[in-house]
Amino acid sequence: MSEPNKTVMFPVDGHSPVHKGVYLLPNLITTAGLFSGFYSVIASLHGDFFTAAIAILAANVFDVLDGRIARITKTTSRFGIEYDSLADLVAFGVAPGILVYTWALEPWGSWGWLAASLYVTCGALRLARFNVQYETTEKRHFIGLPIPAAAEVIAATVLLYYRVGDNGPTEKHFVILLVTYALGGLMVSSIKYFSFKEGGLYRRQPFWALVAGIIIFKLLIAEPQIILFTAFALFAASGPFRLVFVLGKRFLKLRRRGRPLGPPQSSTAA
Repeated sequence: MSEPNKTVMFPVDGHSPVHKGVYLLPNLITTAGLFSGFYSVIASLHGDFFTAAIAILAANVFDVLDGRIARITKTTSRFGIEYDSLADLVAFGVAPGILVYTWALEPWGSWGWLAASLYVTCGALRLARFNVQYETTEKRHFIGLPIPAAAEVIAATVLLYYRVGDNGPTEKHFVILLVTYALGGLMVSSIKYFSFKEGGLYRRQPFWALVAGIIIFKLLIAEPQIILFTAFALFAASGPFRLVFVLGKRFLKLRRRGRPLGPPQSSTAA
């Protein structure tokens, strides 16, 4: 009799065996996010910046769903993690970079495309660092601004721009140039951001939390552009604010103890 088909290849050089086949459901959802990011690029090149921003928001929804479904159905795999990272680079790195360049940075010439390219580069570095630290870092915090959050700041800014009544590309706004550079820097920084993976959405919460969630949901329906921009901007700023708060507490603690703030001095005379 012939030997049945094997589902696992033999290990090479002591590494873990490589499984044949992939999980369809989470990877199809990841593909939907990848398509959304690519469609955002096409929309940006055609000057449809509103649709490009919406496509990035849709990619973020798919990015949240694929991870949740993979964990719920226990279909997490190394292939899925790597594929998700590549899709994120397109949807949250390349697509927002092209969007912000064609929408606001092109009038700045070399400073504009350098800002957009730096954003994409920092996003790639952020994803690479996350991949190599995935098994060792704590789950309660992200190190550096997550690339989906940085992309949503750009997308929400575009949507807010349309909300206030303007259409098409912006004028030569210096703030957008600074924000693009700042987002790139925050992604590769060591600033901690709170991760909602360990949140208590699946556990019992106080009654006021439900009321607050309902109010936020109604505000989101009434003014989606304003609420989305506020939420993503506050999250991006929460890391630096938290760092300043921690350093301020440390400063006050050292002042109360009477210790110098500089480097420790030697007790022996020169």
